[in-house]
Amino acid sequence: MPKRSITPLNNLTFYMKTIMAKLILTLLFASLAVSSNAAKTVKVFLLAGQSNMEGQGVVDMDHPKYYNGGKGTLLRVMKNSTDPKRYAHLKDKKGDWVERDDAFIRFRNKQGVMAGGVSIGFTGYGSDKSRHHIGPELQIGHVLGDHFKEPVLLIKTAWGGKSLYKDFRPPAAGGETGPYYKQMLDEVEEALSGIAKEFPELKGRKPEWAGFVWFQGWNDMFDKDALAEYEDNLVHLIQDLRKEFKNPNLPVVVGELGNGGPKAGGNMLAIREAQKAATERKELKGNVKFVSTTDFARPKEDSPNVGHGHHWFGNAESYFLIGDALGKGMVELLD
Repeated sequence: MPKRSITPLNNLTFYMKTIMAKLILTLLFASLAVSSNAAKTVKVFLLAGQSNMEGQGVVDMDHPKYYNGGKGTLLRVMKNSTDPKRYAHLKDKKGDWVERDDAFIRFRNKQGVMAGGVSIGFTGYGSDKSRHHIGPELQIGHVLGDHFKEPVLLIKTAWGGKSLYKDFRPPAAGGETGPYYKQMLDEVEEALSGIAKEFPELKGRKPEWAGFVWFQGWNDMFDKDALAEYEDNLVHLIQDLRKEFKNPNLPVVVGELGNGGPKAGGNMLAIREAQKAATERKELKGNVKFVSTTDFARPKEDSPNVGHGHHWFGNAESYFLIGDALGKGMVELLD
């Protein structure tokens, strides 16, 4: 058989094919490396505020005297909803509350640390033996858990009856830094340093700051100086946390003080305006979103805690919808 001659053209073709093969392999390995690195991270979000971030939505208590016969509880809302698919993800086929294995919550309340997959009960009343309330974290966790391929960790820091003016006062606002600003950061450090112990599923993953959700405002409404400073103090809070987390473009969602719905009093309207104005300030350089919540207020007659207007009357639908809006607002910033 005659030997095949290799012409310069053949040499060039062979050379080009070799180069292309090497290039494809290089890109493939680079892609695998990126995927591998991404798989080793956990997206971390800080949730902060006062009692409404703690969570006051009633899940299943229906005492006729103390809980209005169960009106506005999560179970009743799910049962009577005209859109049952909206809540279908909250329970499994057996009727048990879903606990996610890709989205987690960490919250220290008066009983101690609660840590686990996104589900009901991560509130100021919650413990391993008693889970009868929800806050915005429930649906925030579901929305963000659905959004990311990587696992998600929500670190919730909230205490009832706390102001931004004094309790959460950020360093950049001047004066004495608020004790709960410091406590918030202490709990963040505690959570991040204990990830492997509290969340074995996240062992070996690198925490990556992904966002901050602020839901607060009630206490500042009743203090003239606090009300006057609210916009500036909120800007300082966002700036200081971005600096603390070494993320100058950290996405931030501010939930409106929507208690009372559209017909709220003058002081509450002033807080709402301050919240919205803060998110639009140029020095924050964007990536901040104001989320309206007034449409989620429900009448006390249709709610579990008829005397607790400051807690959205304990209406679980309100807290579910607030969490849904805050979570989707964050996804819009992330996209």
